[in-house]
Amino acid sequence: MSVRAVVIGAGGYTGAELCAILLRHPEAHIAGLFGSPGRSDRAPARMSDLFPAFRDRLDEPIAGYSASAVVALEPDAVFLATPHEASLGLVAELRARDVRVFDLSGAFRLPNASAYPKHYGFEHTQPGLLKGAVYGLPELNRDQIVGAPLVAVPGCYPTSAILPLAPLVAAGAVKPGTAPIIDSISGVSGAGRSASVNTRFCEVSVQPYNVMHHRHQPEIEHHAGVRVVFTPHIGPYDRGIVSTIHVELAEGFDAERVGDVFERAYADERFVRLLPDGCWPSVAGVCRTNCCDLGWAVDGEHGHLIVCSAIDNLVKGAAGQAVQCMNIAIGLDEASGLADAPAAWAGATTP
Repeated sequence: MSVRAVVIGAGGYTGAELCAILLRHPEAHIAGLFGSPGRSDRAPARMSDLFPAFRDRLDEPIAGYSASAVVALEPDAVFLATPHEASLGLVAELRARDVRVFDLSGAFRLPNASAYPKHYGFEHTQPGLLKGAVYGLPELNRDQIVGAPLVAVPGCYPTSAILPLAPLVAAGAVKPGTAPIIDSISGVSGAGRSASVNTRFCEVSVQPYNVMHHRHQPEIEHHAGVRVVFTPHIGPYDRGIVSTIHVELAEGFDAERVGDVFERAYADERFVRLLPDGCWPSVAGVCRTNCCDLGWAVDGEHGHLIVCSAIDNLVKGAAGQAVQCMNIAIGLDEASGLADAPAAWAGATTP
């Protein structure tokens, strides 16, 4: 089986990561590359001009977007690595032409159109498509992803928070009336490739941002099923997220029972790794992989759980998860192309 894939928004970090993974995919072929519509920073003529790591591997041109040009390529999967507002219109155009779409923006992650003006700053004009979008977190929604024509690929911070929290909530392990506290730190690639003072080499530092009003909080709350207090931080490294989550445990939950919850949820999952006691997740441990590592400890005397997760924000937090969803939707081996996901761009490397 040969899968024809198109990447729209190929000129960004996530688009480049998608291309790197698809090039290694044994059953995928990159049928076309397009820039994001309406962006002032037009991509160069060739992918390898923008990302030298692609020289002699992906020298194809990055075309200006048009729906007719995409449809003419007869794609089996179209990936949108585009801004939220752009994805809103692109999804409508492409689904009207019966194209299967994997949207990596936030345009279809929240279930209610009324939430978008507050959290994303725009009116959602596609409530019908929103209702039919499948949230693409395979470990929770695998059955719904099978055959799905529109998949909303989760955000990177939400992936790092929902995977630890969802099984705890489902098992009744969170003390009623309490809100888990999530402190997450991300590498600067999470801010995108556009220039910003805060992400310049001489300016970047460990710093919280968007405190109490980050757009990913409602996504975490809806898909994990619990109210949370979420604080994101930027870190002075290129890629990766570590999230530390504090949970007040419900009565009757001790270290053994918490361990059982995680084992039942993830023992058979290929991309969630449960670390042994005393071993903690790290950015280095997941860099350029599609894995989420989980480690935890319980204060039995006070009923307090600390669970930590780590993902690569560009892989399991974006491009890798999107390809994982494509594999499931189309009926391929879920891990195809994801055994190794090398960097597509030359940034600072983690050890």
